[in-house]
Amino acid sequence: MRNIIALVLTAGVASPAFAASGPFFSLSNTNFIVTISFILFIGVLFYYKVPGMIGAQLDKRSDGIRSELDEARSLREEAQSVLASYERKHKEVKDQADRIVANAKAEAATAADQAREELKQSITRRLAAAEEQIESAQASAVKEVRDQAIGIAVAAANQVIAKQMTAADGNKLIDAAIADVGAKLH
Repeated sequence: MRNIIALVLTAGVASPAFAASGPFFSLSNTNFIVTISFILFIGVLFYYKVPGMIGAQLDKRSDGIRSELDEARSLREEAQSVLASYERKHKEVKDQADRIVANAKAEAATAADQAREELKQSITRRLAAAEEQIESAQASAVKEVRDQAIGIAVAAANQVIAKQMTAADGNKLIDAAIADVGAKLH
């Protein structure tokens, strides 16, 4: 504060007012009037404690800026901790996704192996069923051929017997067949 007063007085003494013509301390000299007005203005400012109010406002602003900086630092630290938390969560989720993919691949490989095994078993069953059908068809064909052979043989034997047999021989055969059936039934 004293420095400001000394500066004002020094500025008043070393002002260009001394370069003006005529006496300096007269009301007709504009430089003198301006210097007096300036000194009065500075005096009024000091009387109403404007430098103190300006200092208080600057201190208040400085405190506000300091508190904003502190808040900004705390927000930055909080943001860094949140970022670190999200990075940890991201890493955990990525690891979990990698595990899920690995499990899915393993399950897919297991399912593929199981499907191959089931396909092999299905093919084996179908081959066995086809072989059974072939054997059944073959047995049926053999039976049909036998039946036809028997039918042909019976027909041929019937014709041969019919040509060679007499009525007396036929009656003997009928009696022998009845006796044979009677013996088998009792």
